[in-house]
Amino acid sequence: MTLTETRPGSTLPETPDAAEAAFRARRRRAKLNTGLVTGMLVVLIAVTAHLGDFFKMVQVTLDDGSRDWRWIVLAGLPRLGEFIALTLPSISFESFAADIVEWFWRWQVWLRLLIETVLIAFMATTFGVVGGFLLSFPAARNLAPNAWVLWLSRRYLEIARTVPELVWALIFVFCFGVGPMAGVLAVGLHSAGALGKLYSEVNENIDMRPLEGVRAAGGTWADQIRYGAVPQVLPNIISYTLLRFEINVRASSIIGYVGAGGLGQEIRTALSFQEYTDLSALFVIIFVTVIVIDYASEKVRHRVIGMEADR
Repeated sequence: MTLTETRPGSTLPETPDAAEAAFRARRRRAKLNTGLVTGMLVVLIAVTAHLGDFFKMVQVTLDDGSRDWRWIVLAGLPRLGEFIALTLPSISFESFAADIVEWFWRWQVWLRLLIETVLIAFMATTFGVVGGFLLSFPAARNLAPNAWVLWLSRRYLEIARTVPELVWALIFVFCFGVGPMAGVLAVGLHSAGALGKLYSEVNENIDMRPLEGVRAAGGTWADQIRYGAVPQVLPNIISYTLLRFEINVRASSIIGYVGAGGLGQEIRTALSFQEYTDLSALFVIIFVTVIVIDYASEKVRHRVIGMEADR
């Protein structure tokens, strides 16, 4: 059988039968690879489920008072329904306004703590953007001035984002006491690590020709970043920053659970005193706040992208 050259370094069979046989062989290999990957995923899922007690059997009390064994998932789902039912307030059409007022009976305190939560998220996002932005350039493989700077920058960002906000909050509460300052530092440090990683990935996909032009004109490394890299990555940086602010609002509403300010302290109080309807009220407040921030962020993001497109 003769072969015909199609491009440098590649050949294809000339006869239709040989091409069909090659296609079938590739298809069999693809099916085999798909089967192997699927089998590995099934095994991993099964092992993970076993380690996570998904197959655990527990004893439950039946309606007649007897005890029986049940699968933990089926035994726990009714309990989830009971918890959700406890958080729902009693609202009727006849006394709708009064019931809403009673549901949000601590609205003045919650409003103050909500403002505190948003401000914590804003300050933390600001610190995170500054730290992540400055470290994203030495943490990018194509922009790092040398290997040591690249290694140190990446390790710092990894440590900052690996430790959860709650753990950072516990550390800073121990250092600086209870209050919003610990929350700002905790969320800000974690945000710097997360944003630095995202920014550095954007930096690694830029066009290097503008930077080469700045270097050819005698520009320093800082000049290359300022005039060659920043204009290319700015729209993505703004988009990631707005997304992170939304995430930080949710994080700031939780870290108060350990004394770092915000609505989290009210969540802890409601759980401690079993005021379950207060939990649902707080959830509604946080949910509405996130919706508003998401809508505003989307408008700002579209405006920025539109401005870039007009240029």
